[in-house]
Amino acid sequence: MPRSPIAHRCAALALTLAAGLASAQVNVATVTIANGTVAGPVYVTAPAGDTARLFVIEQRNGNPATGKIEILNLGNNTVNATPFWTSPTVATAGEQGLLGLAFHPNYANANNGYFWVNYTRSGDGATVIMRGRRSATSAVVADAAANTVVLIIPQPFNNHNGGWMSFGPDGFLYLALGDGGSGNDPGNRSQNLSSLLGKILRIDVDGADNIPGNADDDAFPADAERLYSIPASNPFVGIAGEDEIWAYGVRNPWRCDFDNVTGDLYIADVGQGAREEITIIPPGNGPYNLGWRCLEGTRPTGLTGCQVAQSLPPILEYGHDAATAIGPTTIEGCSITGGVVYRGNAIPCLRGTYFFGDYCTGDLWSFRKGEGNTPRAIVNRTVQLDPPDVPSTITIGNPVSFGEDANGEMYILDQAGNQIFRVVAAPGFSGPDCNRNSVPDDCEIANGTAIDANANGIPDSCEVPVCNSIDFNGDGLFPDDSDLIEFLTVLAGGACSTGTCGPIDFNNDGLFPDDSDLIAFLRVLAGGDC
Repeated sequence: MPRSPIAHRCAALALTLAAGLASAQVNVATVTIANGTVAGPVYVTAPAGDTARLFVIEQRNGNPATGKIEILNLGNNTVNATPFWTSPTVATAGEQGLLGLAFHPNYANANNGYFWVNYTRSGDGATVIMRGRRSATSAVVADAAANTVVLIIPQPFNNHNGGWMSFGPDGFLYLALGDGGSGNDPGNRSQNLSSLLGKILRIDVDGADNIPGNADDDAFPADAERLYSIPASNPFVGIAGEDEIWAYGVRNPWRCDFDNVTGDLYIADVGQGAREEITIIPPGNGPYNLGWRCLEGTRPTGLTGCQVAQSLPPILEYGHDAATAIGPTTIEGCSITGGVVYRGNAIPCLRGTYFFGDYCTGDLWSFRKGEGNTPRAIVNRTVQLDPPDVPSTITIGNPVSFGEDANGEMYILDQAGNQIFRVVAAPGFSGPDCNRNSVPDDCEIANGTAIDANANGIPDSCEVPVCNSIDFNGDGLFPDDSDLIEFLTVLAGGACSTGTCGPIDFNNDGLFPDDSDLIAFLRVLAGGDC
């Protein structure tokens, strides 16, 4: 039967609300916290609970070149005169240098103080994962004698090193490795499960006692280049494939971020000549194949021997030009810079919003994870985030990285200008307020004052219920007395005589049998709204 006018009105209103959400904006801005006081910043982070400082990675400097970790004091935006940690000599070609830093979740414990770094060493350009430790006598420097190699991975070329590393919600250390470089992944390393390149790795650096720095950390005592154990839940344990692999099929993940609330891992993977992509991996044990080198985003590459089924498509991808663009976004660029899922307190309306940029265009964007692995509320933030407290000629021209402090506040790095910017709230909001309470819908959802069970951006209290067919007994005659009699019979616990009766939750509010179903049925039967 045709849909009733009531159903049409309900559906139309829901679509209108959803469409309006695309333009929803909580305004943001940036303030400069470093402008020339650090050299070649490529990442920022902080140990849990350390709210007064930001640890800044300098990719490479000096001759011979080293990477450095500087401490930036957030109270006055000063940088300590002595670096916190200085790497061994690093390779400097292409994308090489000091690239990643992760603090142990219990770093603040007096008996802990461990951190891990990711750098490419001089000479052969191999990726080195090294463990360091805070000095026993000073919280502002590391103990140079404590440096210990955890993992070494040969690199065939000087690009696509990846470099991101972080502890996940499960307590394991995650590492992002590019495909080894060059073009088209000539060694097919990203799909080769015997290679650690083109992968997201997951390793256990604590051992069975869950304390780093003990003998039980090392499951490979005969191998000086492997100081860790393998989580038993890793997907390739006991079967063909390197046990460290958690996900594969990435080209150059730059960068990744765990959502601190949901545990989702956002992976921004730099494309080759056509598409940039963001994939979200839910918490779990995999394996996940993101498709490269056979797919660039969802676009087949046509490379020889490719018959790969992508196990997890991107939530968002964008093209390099009109010929390679993909809807529904208007984003174009050529090198994605992955960002963070905002979970701070300064901009509560934006909690759960993911920010990212494009290195080539300098554009900055945000979106929220919607229902069914789809992005919603896609907003171009470029104009908002141009820093207002410096000359207008200085902007975030080449966003190289994002980061967070211990409070969950967000930062953007522009390496070309040696600048670091904090993202802050700005006045203004445009977007739906479906219940007209002067609080934007996105704010209510983010703050937990409104429930959005289906993640469509509309508070459930504003969802217009769509009633089921008034032809309850399915005999094609309506409205008539038999529908009412049948409804009352089923509501009272009786059987449907026709065997085709509709659901007793007539108004689809999830509560049944209740008076509201009968009231809604009688209202619609009389020609009223649902």
